[in-house]
Amino acid sequence: MMDQARSAFSNLFGGEPLSYTRFSLARQVDGDNSHVEMKLAADEEENADSNMRANVPRRRKCNGSICYGTIAVIIFFLIGFMIGYLGYCKRGEPKAKCDREAEAESSDVEEPEENFPEIPRLYWADLKTMLSKELDAAQFTSTIEWLNGNSYIPREAGSEKDENLAFAIKNRFRDFKLSKVWHDEHFVKIQVKGSAANSVSVVGPSNDTIHLVENPGGYVAYSKATTVTGKLVHANFGTKKDFEDLKSPVNGSLVIVRAGKITFAEKVANAESFNAIGVLIYMDKAKFPIVMADVPVFGHAHLGTGDPYTPGFPSFNHTQFPPSQSSGLPNIPVQTISRAGAEALFKHMEGECPSGWEIDPSCRLQSSENKRVKLTVNNVLKEMRIINTFGVIKGFEEPDRYIVVGAQRDAWGPGAAKSSVGTALLLELARIFSNMVLKDGFKPSRSIVFASWSAGDFGAIGATEWLEGYLSSLHLKAFTYINLDKAVLGISNFKVSASPLLYKLIEKTMKDVKNPTTKRPLYEDSNWTNKVEKLSFDNAAFPFLAYSGIPAVSFCFCEDADYLYLGTTMDTYDALVRAVPQLDQMARAAAEVAGQLMIKLTHEIELNLDYEMYNNEILSFVRGLNQFRADIKEMGLNLQWLYSARGDFFRATSRLTTDFHNTEITNRFVMREINDRIMKVEYHFLSPYVSPRESPFRHIFWGCGSHTLSALLDNLKLRQRNSGAFNETLLRNQLALATWTIQGAANALSGDVWDVDNEF
Repeated sequence: MMDQARSAFSNLFGGEPLSYTRFSLARQVDGDNSHVEMKLAADEEENADSNMRANVPRRRKCNGSICYGTIAVIIFFLIGFMIGYLGYCKRGEPKAKCDREAEAESSDVEEPEENFPEIPRLYWADLKTMLSKELDAAQFTSTIEWLNGNSYIPREAGSEKDENLAFAIKNRFRDFKLSKVWHDEHFVKIQVKGSAANSVSVVGPSNDTIHLVENPGGYVAYSKATTVTGKLVHANFGTKKDFEDLKSPVNGSLVIVRAGKITFAEKVANAESFNAIGVLIYMDKAKFPIVMADVPVFGHAHLGTGDPYTPGFPSFNHTQFPPSQSSGLPNIPVQTISRAGAEALFKHMEGECPSGWEIDPSCRLQSSENKRVKLTVNNVLKEMRIINTFGVIKGFEEPDRYIVVGAQRDAWGPGAAKSSVGTALLLELARIFSNMVLKDGFKPSRSIVFASWSAGDFGAIGATEWLEGYLSSLHLKAFTYINLDKAVLGISNFKVSASPLLYKLIEKTMKDVKNPTTKRPLYEDSNWTNKVEKLSFDNAAFPFLAYSGIPAVSFCFCEDADYLYLGTTMDTYDALVRAVPQLDQMARAAAEVAGQLMIKLTHEIELNLDYEMYNNEILSFVRGLNQFRADIKEMGLNLQWLYSARGDFFRATSRLTTDFHNTEITNRFVMREINDRIMKVEYHFLSPYVSPRESPFRHIFWGCGSHTLSALLDNLKLRQRNSGAFNETLLRNQLALATWTIQGAANALSGDVWDVDNEF
């Protein structure tokens, strides 16, 4: 029967019998006519009698009716078998098993590298409505009131009140049912007032005290603890230009400067660079008209962030600290005095202050002949534990990629505007986003980390120590920091400081959010990016950008003038409500700005970071450098390598944009690779050629030090202004470092080394 069936099939497919084997495939290659021959074991048995006999199977003749009948039987048999098998699979086997068998077959064809869960995606309009509904139900002012408690009791970093608040916030994060809640402990050194009072006195020719001006209630942390005596000179706000414009030399003198315009640390650094021996800082009536004359003032003088006695090292308890300190610590004493104390000093000074200063009429330029000022600072270092508190909403598709949203918790005084507003926004946003996930169906692709920092008043210590502790991994995972500190200080203006990577995203948000007082969108000036201010040392977003290379944004609703009560004991909840009567509405608007940024950064498949913005920043730098082409040529240098690096960066951004447009947005694997390249743009502008310990703020655009692009331009300006002070060796190093940092950023943006296309 089998022989007849084989003969029938042979005739059906051409009359020649086919040869098969049960176990193996023997490939015969004969030029272009190669084929696979298969022999049945029965034929092999027939040929076993004589290996010398040719393997030619016998031709079998068959009656047509029998052959066709046989074929019909076989076909019916096969059909019956398939029907029976399928019926068995449906009846006798569980469906899951059949499905697994089918999946096993398909997996042999292609196996994905990673499994991204299929998440039902909500539209932006739905998410915006969802956020708005949650914001309407939020109680911002009551949260601010709760945080302030007894408004006149400070919660200085490391104090019992600061620690209690840290754990209260941790409990709230738990109540919100965040994915995980935890805290970090850091052991830091901060400077506080000593047991002996600081003092400011006027002394006579023989060093005898003529008049004790003040034992100030405030102080400046990280001042040098010492006593100095000398002539007193007024230097306006203490900017570099103010010192350069002074007619009376500062060398060997104390200086008195007004608060405002720049940070205390910058004022002190400028004074020290002009050889001042001490600094007094006060709040004048012209700039701070409603601050009472006897109000004490607080600040810090560290030109940097983090614990200045563990630079570059995380201050965990198990860290072995080297005997070092930050280069940003001052070497001269610094003290704040009240306006009443400043006016008492002016009575012993002479020379009217320039009208261009727009200052109080009582202002005087320098101390009278035979009268000097004595400054004594007795501050002491104190080791203490600080606590940072965290909660996270884990992403549903890429939980290992996250944004960080943070706010300072501590305050030297009541700190209503300085820390309570930001912390209230942090808590409300954590609650709102948790509700959106648990109740409303929002499923962010990436994670959101909520962080409450301590020791922000001493120079973003909590945030910086955390960055130092996890620097090796953060730049690979965290791709944006949103700072909520001082987000509501007024009603008239909306001001932003941010990485250029976030400009377009911020602009879209400004078009969506309205100012509650004007009912108009925040976006009303198309040139708003030209007004973006550089992040200051006092801003917790600064170390994220300049130290860690993580894009960061800080924003505020505020007035043109500075908020009057920051850093004083007048920064109370009542004072904040008087300054911002629509506090709840303004806090809601600030939360809406942050909330929309958070959604846009964590929901979309593509990462909303505009890496092409740095083309404009590099072009702006090159244009500034072109003004000095004659000087550069005179030194035997040229800018061709820098031009080429800029060109490579432009080509790398264009190629990445092309890759993005040519990629199916649903291809999660390719999109993740593109997003990872975008994430690292900011990080690769950290100069790899300077030590993070000696120059922690290595960012060539936004950092601090001789490696920055602004320092290179300043050095060239110095050559034109004062050739004797110009350092040509430094310039050559600066030009090389700038060129190769930009080139390195271009190479990294290109992707793998085989994708780099340098055109030198």
